[in-house]
Amino acid sequence: MNGIIPKSKTKGIDICGAGKYYYIIRSDLGCYMKIGSINRGSDISIFSLYLACKNGDHYLGASGKFFIIFQERGTYRETTNINTDSDAEEYKLHPSCRNGLYYWGLSNDCFFLKPVSDWGVEYYKGTDLSNDECVGVYSVHPDVVNFLPGGLTVTIGPSFGNWENMKTITNDSNTPVTWQKKINKNAGYDKEKMSQITHNWKIATSSLIESGEHAKLILKLHLVFFGDSHANTKNESCKEMIEVEEQLTFELKPNKFLYLWQ
Repeated sequence: MNGIIPKSKTKGIDICGAGKYYYIIRSDLGCYMKIGSINRGSDISIFSLYLACKNGDHYLGASGKFFIIFQERGTYRETTNINTDSDAEEYKLHPSCRNGLYYWGLSNDCFFLKPVSDWGVEYYKGTDLSNDECVGVYSVHPDVVNFLPGGLTVTIGPSFGNWENMKTITNDSNTPVTWQKKINKNAGYDKEKMSQITHNWKIATSSLIESGEHAKLILKLHLVFFGDSHANTKNESCKEMIEVEEQLTFELKPNKFLYLWQ
């Protein structure tokens, strides 16, 4: 595998900010990097990671403190220094705070994205993850939901697909048979519907993706994650459609059969 490994595959590894510094946590190495500027690579120092601060699911920085979430244990650790574990306290996560999809910190507050409920996509805001005091729950705007993995299932509808048996091939002979077939399939999306995903985004000219392609890319990734052939666009037709031709060639061994599904 080339490139940076995603956080979902690297428990105990995270990036957070506290004060004027950024921190890259590497539980696998037992240390962390403290950086003055990620862009300039200035003021870089490496410190050992205190044992009790290793292998957290999420690391947050807020007002000079670190919050380390251990979701399976149902606890979080609060400390002012993850090298010495200074002023450390460990608390139980309140049941309503244990199932966060994403956690982040800002100023004196901690936030986490809640699983989708009957009320849609919501996030929690509070100063204490151990109780329900000073708790605020807010809706995530649809324009933001669209950018989150799986967000289109909320704003547009669930992805869906169906399989069709195109052909059944049987080789009753005693010799191998080479079989060839061209398959034509339609691919496309409702351009007008998809454009609504990004209509309220200000796309910077420095973006690596050309303006107008964001919705298409998000839709493709959405279908990759959910493994289906097209998105439910509430019965709107696919107005921008192309036909893709693919040729299949394979050898069918004697007295074998094959089912071709699409």
